[in-house]
Amino acid sequence: MSVSHREEPRANEPSADRRTLALSGALLLGGFVVNAIQRMLLHPTGEEDNHEAIFTEYAASRAWVATHLAEFILVLVAFAGLLVLCGALRRETPYLALLAAGAIVASGAVWAVLQAVDGVTLKQAVDAWAAASGPEKATRFADAETTRWIEWGLQGYFRVLLGVTFLLLGAAVVVSRLVPNWLGVLLAVGGLLSLAIGFSIGYEGLESGFQDAVGVALQLVVLVFGVGLLVLSRRAREPGTRAAST
Repeated sequence: MSVSHREEPRANEPSADRRTLALSGALLLGGFVVNAIQRMLLHPTGEEDNHEAIFTEYAASRAWVATHLAEFILVLVAFAGLLVLCGALRRETPYLALLAAGAIVASGAVWAVLQAVDGVTLKQAVDAWAAASGPEKATRFADAETTRWIEWGLQGYFRVLLGVTFLLLGAAVVVSRLVPNWLGVLLAVGGLLSLAIGFSIGYEGLESGFQDAVGVALQLVVLVFGVGLLVLSRRAREPGTRAAST
């Protein structure tokens, strides 16, 4: 009787794994895709490091605060998907999954500060510059540039933290048997790409051909990883092997 009690939860593991992978993939893809769409529709674009030109674009934008609030929420939704995956991985890789979860929380905290600076503080600074005249205009422009440089620093450190997150989570996926190893390797590659972008921002600012190319590769990694989780959720492992000996 006691043996059957212990085996009963294991019989439910495949369906629990499917639900977890489906939820993780849906949150990750939902946040990622919807954010990409809203940015294309609402976020002003231009030469990011040509401050006078781009500040003019930002000052003219009526959707600036709204699009950054949406970006803040949607990226946190994607992070929630990664946290769900960490919860599933804790059964087999408790320490790596816990470290990855901590890195996700730290990334989310830096993301919140970054969006507050970029979405609110910078907008107020460029609006004040656009409305100023005479000697005050130069002072206001200097204020806006200082805010921009703070954003650079936050963006760089956010990218580095995100890279560490992907590396830890990728390692946890490889060590575990929840999903195929190639997905973990893919996520680790994404981590290296994010680290590269973070270091590039620190030295070059927010605009470079290198960042554009690596950024596209990183977006593809996240997209393939999220789709992979959803596909796997439809045919999660049948783990007779794990519980057979108990």
